[in-house]
Amino acid sequence: MSKQLGFLHNSEKCVGCRGCEMACKNEYQTDATPQWRKVFQLNEDAFSLPTRMFFSMACNHCAHPECLRVCPVEAYTKRDDGIVIHDPNRCIGCRLCTMACPYDRPQFNPAKKKVEKCNLCYQRIDKGEKPACVAACIPGALELVEINDSLDQKTGVLKTLPGLPSPKITTPSIRFIGPKQGKQIRRD
Repeated sequence: MSKQLGFLHNSEKCVGCRGCEMACKNEYQTDATPQWRKVFQLNEDAFSLPTRMFFSMACNHCAHPECLRVCPVEAYTKRDDGIVIHDPNRCIGCRLCTMACPYDRPQFNPAKKKVEKCNLCYQRIDKGEKPACVAACIPGALELVEINDSLDQKTGVLKTLPGLPSPKITTPSIRFIGPKQGKQIRRD
């Protein structure tokens, strides 16, 4: 593998508009469920002050993907750029990958009786375009980046957020710029 593409999500910029979710659905004309990309609200209890912050997550195209490891029919492959591709033609709908993924991102589609997931819009990337979710993010909270040591050493870049599984399990290809809490002035 020559490089590892992934996402950089800036929770400081994300307003929870779900534009990334809709862009994904529009790009692939998928049903309301399953959701390949989903916006979550950060747990307020994880911070010292009350805060309302969001993050957006799809498949994390992990460096060590559990979905790929457990699939009995080799429906998953990993490209040289680190993108984990799911082939629905090979999928038998056994759901082992949905159970193995610590981020619950491969989704079972009951209508098709197969698993589906984000393929990081590899067709768009191959044409030099941004993934649909990134292109649709108006506040610029979601970026396509190369995951490497230089990114990880930047100030404020986090490998995980409170409430997410340990990144040691699968080495996900998502990084976060965590929320910064402002000062609260109380008048009691």
